[in-house]
Amino acid sequence: MRVVIAEDSLLLREGLVRVMQGPDLDVVAAVGDADELMRAAAEHRPDLVVVDVRMPPSHTDEGLRCALVLRREQPGLAVLVLSQYVEERYASELLSGDVRGVGYLLKDRVADMAEFLDSLHRVAAGGTVLDPEVVSQILARRRDDALDQLTQRERGVLGLMAQGRSNSGIADALVVSESTVAKHVNSIFGKLGLATVDSDNRRVLAVLRYLQN
Repeated sequence: MRVVIAEDSLLLREGLVRVMQGPDLDVVAAVGDADELMRAAAEHRPDLVVVDVRMPPSHTDEGLRCALVLRREQPGLAVLVLSQYVEERYASELLSGDVRGVGYLLKDRVADMAEFLDSLHRVAAGGTVLDPEVVSQILARRRDDALDQLTQRERGVLGLMAQGRSNSGIADALVVSESTVAKHVNSIFGKLGLATVDSDNRRVLAVLRYLQN
């Protein structure tokens, strides 16, 4: 898997290269600003881009805006945003379209390297990985009456779904049976009006429908 890293902090950038470089991850470029990211992505055609939100020259949202452009220009490109911040406007845009192969993690909350590398592989394989804090910060500023219909337990299940956990993983976390989790998940789908089309897409939409403009 070919990876491009975009991070303006030299120490963190080099640290990411060391952590990620391996037999199944090939870091083909590690750059420090948005222009270099665009050039590297065009040259190397990576499978995955790991990008910070705030990068030179303005240190506002260049990285995330580049991620949106790259997703449009290179369909199928997986993007993992790794940042200290939740940039609401462009994060909502990133997460309101096709969310396959999209991740958004907060640097300060990455505490386990094995879990981080697992997140990379899940995103690269077309999965969706979201830090629950990212979801909660954006959803706190959006209102959907359907959310009010969810029970406290259903909200807890939805939060674990946002972390990318399977029904089995949710059952382990809540110490309940998988059949109980399945009932909660189906109830969530029903209350949110999500039709039976593709169960994986419904799991993502259950979390991300609130993010759509």
